[in-house]
Amino acid sequence: MLAVTSIMRVEQILMARLNAALAPWDLTFPRYEALMLLLFSRAGSLPLGKIGDRLQVHRASVTNVIDRLEAQGLVRRVQHATDRRAVLAEITDDGRRVAREATARLDDDRFCTAPLDDDELRDVFRVLRSLRVGAGDFDAA
Repeated sequence: MLAVTSIMRVEQILMARLNAALAPWDLTFPRYEALMLLLFSRAGSLPLGKIGDRLQVHRASVTNVIDRLEAQGLVRRVQHATDRRAVLAEITDDGRRVAREATARLDDDRFCTAPLDDDELRDVFRVLRSLRVGAGDFDAA
C-alpha cells in the first residue's frame, strides 16, 4: 500500500505542477499529451480512436480533449481520406508552435520533477518499467 499510495500521490503532485507550467498556453497535461502525439505522428493527424488507444484514455475523454484543442485553434477535425466513417484530429500550424513552446518550457523545468536529479529519474523509470511492460503499456524491446 505504501508504494501505491506514493505513486498515486506523486501523480497528483506532478499533474498539478505540469498543469501550472502549461497554463500560459491554456493547456492541461492531457491536452499537451494529445498535441504532442499529433505533432510526432507521421501525417500530423490520427483517428480519434487511435488517440484514445495510444494515450490509454476513454473515447469520451479524447472527444473532450480534442474539442478543447479545436476551440483553441490547435487542432482541426478532418474526414479520413478513405474511410468516410472516421474522423481525424489534425494539428494546425498554431498547434505545432504551441507544442514546441510548451515543450521548451517543460524541458527547462525538467518536466516539473525537481528535486530529483538525472540518476534518480532513471531509477524511477527503471523501477516502474517492468510494471508498465507487464501491463502492455509498451514493449520491452
